[in-house]
Amino acid sequence: VQLQAFGGGLVQAGGSLRLSCAASGRTFSSDAMGWFRQAPGKEREFVAAINWSGATADYADSVKDRFTIYRDNAKATVYLQMNSLKPEDTAIYYCAADTGRIGIGARIPGPYDYWGQGTQVTVSS
Repeated sequence: VQLQAFGGGLVQAGGSLRLSCAASGRTFSSDAMGWFRQAPGKEREFVAAINWSGATADYADSVKDRFTIYRDNAKATVYLQMNSLKPEDTAIYYCAADTGRIGIGARIPGPYDYWGQGTQVTVSS
């Protein structure tokens, strides 16, 4: 299984970015997916997760109402639309797959089986 995350970049505060995570090598549509981020000197933290069908999602309080996670199973891709970005959103963003999970992806890294390589998001003030 391979996950490739891309779409990061440098953006001013208040701007938007859309991250994508393309999966290959297994049946993507049976996996719950999640996005995590890690800032320098900090632990990896939960951002958002979605169930296999895309019907249900979960968000960290810090990104609720600003970020949206969604997926296109036909394209084996999960997205993270990030609006109203803040400098504190600066981090490396990782996508992850929790294979075979029926419900929403977990809020902790442990249950996830596969991880993408990360994409840098930098928000300037």
